[in-house]
Amino acid sequence: QVQLVESGGGLVQAGGSLRLSCAASGSVFGIGIMGWYRQNSGNERELVATISYGGRSTYAESVKGRFTIWRDNAVNIVEVQMNGLKPEDTGVYYCYAGVTLSGVFSDTWGQGTQVTVSS
Repeated sequence: QVQLVESGGGLVQAGGSLRLSCAASGSVFGIGIMGWYRQNSGNERELVATISYGGRSTYAESVKGRFTIWRDNAVNIVEVQMNGLKPEDTGVYYCYAGVTLSGVFSDTWGQGTQVTVSS
């Protein structure tokens, strides 16, 4: 199994920046794609950004140009730098990893970290 632990959330004013970090442990050799999702109260969890093992990234339209995702496979971390934060970026941010072990794929999630952007 793989465990994901996020850090870096907090309260910031609109226009500010935060960096979220996620550390993976356990059977990390099975990790492929990684990414970040977020969920606001009353809404479904939505994609923020993903990055493949080889470093190819994708972003939600709402965060393009403001957020940057990267990963370091040597130490099994994925991070996202969030600039120009807006109140609508508020939510619980979850680290995600697609993990394949013994030929079986599974979605793995962290516990989430709260990001609050005040206007």
